[in-house]
Amino acid sequence: MRSTQLNEKGLNAELYWENTELASTVSMIPTSAHSGEGVNDLLHMIVRLTQERMAQSLMYSNTLQCTILEVKVIDGLGCTVDVILVNGEMNAGDQLVVCTTNGPVVAQARALLTPPPNRELRIKAQYINHDNIKAAIGVKICAQGLEHAVAGSPIMVYSPEKGDDLNDIKEEVMKDFSSLQTNLATDAEGVFAQASTLGALEALLEFLRNECKPPIPVHAVAIGPIFKRDVMRAGLMHQKGLPQFATILAFDVPIDNDAVTLAEELNVKIFTADIIYHLFDQYTRHLAATLEAEKEKAKEIAVFPSLCKILPNHVFNQKDPIIVGVEVLEGILKVGTPLCIPHNNFLQVGRVTSIESNHQQVDRAKKGTQCAISIVNDGNPNMMFGRQFTDEHPLYSELNRTSIDSLKKYFKDDLTNADWKLVVKLKTVFSII
Repeated sequence: MRSTQLNEKGLNAELYWENTELASTVSMIPTSAHSGEGVNDLLHMIVRLTQERMAQSLMYSNTLQCTILEVKVIDGLGCTVDVILVNGEMNAGDQLVVCTTNGPVVAQARALLTPPPNRELRIKAQYINHDNIKAAIGVKICAQGLEHAVAGSPIMVYSPEKGDDLNDIKEEVMKDFSSLQTNLATDAEGVFAQASTLGALEALLEFLRNECKPPIPVHAVAIGPIFKRDVMRAGLMHQKGLPQFATILAFDVPIDNDAVTLAEELNVKIFTADIIYHLFDQYTRHLAATLEAEKEKAKEIAVFPSLCKILPNHVFNQKDPIIVGVEVLEGILKVGTPLCIPHNNFLQVGRVTSIESNHQQVDRAKKGTQCAISIVNDGNPNMMFGRQFTDEHPLYSELNRTSIDSLKKYFKDDLTNADWKLVVKLKTVFSII
């Protein structure tokens, strides 16, 4: 069935055990994400094809090719790095040049360790010490100054007797990390991105900036476990008034317990996942919740533009609360709107506490609506219709720069073009710059 569908797409396909034409026919390998069945067959096919068709690429080379996999602190050994030695050889006592987040470091290899046969580096066991080791093999290197080594970066050996230039080697080991830092220089604000290796970090940044819709800006990055210093850097976004960016997106990294405690104190959100797409989903939900919470707070600050006239013979209560009938001439009149009369020396009439339209309580009235409103003036309870003001002059929403900025940031889509034109008109009335 599947082979027929692939054939319809122009691909020749067969089950891998029936495929005798590997060069022209695609091998189908059934696998299960639930049980893991078929993964061994997939790995077997990959190894077989590479050995048969990429023999030249797999040939051993004397040129050192060594990549850091993980940085670990081991009791009795101190800070170590797990590396994969792909080509070349390494000796105990070699001068290693390592890429770290603080710049290149030259360290002497105190010990080259491997686990016993048929055991992994990650499994605790008595290590075997080597004076010399050749590729290809996984090795644990013990040396000083590796605390900030960058996983995914290369390790090179400095040999003065061979005429090596130390500065050239330092530049080479830092090349990938330096280019990554250059790419980050454009984001003045954004989230904190953290990954387990240099390659994982590059993949995370590529996803956040180019594949996410809309893109997620990244302000700073780090490689390795999350510590208190990382939380403190992410928390700086609160000081900039950007709580939505006070977030760490952590891809395949552990979190220190002290960092978790500090994150709760500083209100820094840490999202972790082994799959990049899950980070985007978590952050999207957090961003929506943060913006909604900010929008709720902004309702107390934002003043919607409105221009109303008091209807003659529709004054139901002249004093505290003042209840009058009005018609909304322009804009949107909302509960909580402060009203004033610019033509009467900018008299502050009070704040709208309720709106009734067609015998129903509503929270807003739009242009053309006739309704009854209740006005309370906490600063001047003696405000009275007929004494300080009449229906001669219209009532204006009292706008200021803070309320306009809040409208632009949180309620832009709630206002029509005509409403924004009224905002411009009221800026002139109230001399708002």
